[in-house]
Amino acid sequence: MRVSWRGAIGLALTVFLLWLALHNVSWSDVRADLRAANVPLVIIAVVLATMVFPLRAIRWRPILHPVAPNLPYGPLWRATAIGFMANNILPARAGELVRAYVLSRETSVTFSAAFASLVVDRVFDGVIVILLMVLAMFDPRLPADTMVAGRPASNYAGSGIVVLLVVAAALYAIVFFPGRLIRIYELFARRVAPRFEEPGKALLRSFADGLSVLRHPGRFLIVFGWALAMWLTQVVAFWIMFRALHIDAPFSAAMFVQGLIVLGVALPSTPGFFGPFEIAAVAGLGVYGVSKNLAVAWALSYHVLSLVPITVIGLYYVAKSGLHLSQLRQVRP
Repeated sequence: MRVSWRGAIGLALTVFLLWLALHNVSWSDVRADLRAANVPLVIIAVVLATMVFPLRAIRWRPILHPVAPNLPYGPLWRATAIGFMANNILPARAGELVRAYVLSRETSVTFSAAFASLVVDRVFDGVIVILLMVLAMFDPRLPADTMVAGRPASNYAGSGIVVLLVVAAALYAIVFFPGRLIRIYELFARRVAPRFEEPGKALLRSFADGLSVLRHPGRFLIVFGWALAMWLTQVVAFWIMFRALHIDAPFSAAMFVQGLIVLGVALPSTPGFFGPFEIAAVAGLGVYGVSKNLAVAWALSYHVLSLVPITVIGLYYVAKSGLHLSQLRQVRP
């Protein structure tokens, strides 16, 4: 089987980051930490982690409202479950393309509109995750001597606010001045890559349409509220898993660790994001004085257990729909 250069980079990074995260770990201590886990709390954490996906499907509907008002929840949920299953078992981070493809098969939403809505979906994700991480940095329980790239971690809180303001300004510029943005893109694409001019213009128009939620305060608050509920649900799942493994860290630590993990899994990796997830979790928990052995026990147990339910649910919907994994592998923009 041929491996693309992107796949090779992802595999190399996965192996390296896993080695970095698991290097010098006492596996006997990790096993002892896992045996001492509070099983009912582990179950609650996994249930909450799985609830994130139905919430994501609910949040998707108001984003799609400008192009497909009042979509039924069923197709949104099935597309979401299949898409995140694909992220866990298929290469090249196929999940977003698969989500758009599955939704376009079941509804009147075109593939390009569905895919553009997922770009908007991810924009809201990024804003909420950064916001929660910044709030965690303002918590006085963040160790004062924590250094990131030679600077106290608390210093990054102000930088995070600046990033949020810049992102907000850029989004509103796209919403209110889409014509100018498209003209700039046309001039650039015509000179550099003419064959991408028309597809790029269509994607930009769809993206601007999706961001139209910013023009409507009511709809924006709905999308923002569901996004906040979704990511806070995952934060609660993280924190309950802390409790299950007897990790003594504040609730804000879960917000901070979540932010690092989201940034980490943005790196190229193999399906399931193994490697980036573990190194980010170990680094984040280390900030709060959690030993590497205990951090590894948390990272591996939470990561594996949270992947299983959505993967099984997604495979069930694939089988029920008559799709095949080979079809999903071939989905292209």
